[in-house]
Amino acid sequence: MQDPITLDEPITRGDQKISAVTLRKPGAGELRGVSLIDLMQMDVASLIKVVPRISTPTLTEQEVSRLDPADLVQLGTEVSGFLLPKRVKSEVSLPE
Repeated sequence: MQDPITLDEPITRGDQKISAVTLRKPGAGELRGVSLIDLMQMDVASLIKVVPRISTPTLTEQEVSRLDPADLVQLGTEVSGFLLPKRVKSEVSLPE
């Protein structure tokens, strides 16, 4: 399991504040309808579709679309890292 990503601007859901999100590596089915190239380039529309499928707590597309840009970049960096082969990660010293 990946480490939680602390959000700069917590998400408010009713009375609940979500200040950290954990993303798990997506399976191929969770990437349906999204271009892998777009995900690697951290395309906002693609992240809005994929992050709710792999986040804990589960975020909605609306919540992801309202994220602070810095938080979206943090989540996007994690997602794009999931798409790299282990060999590439080891060459650039990224966590697996």
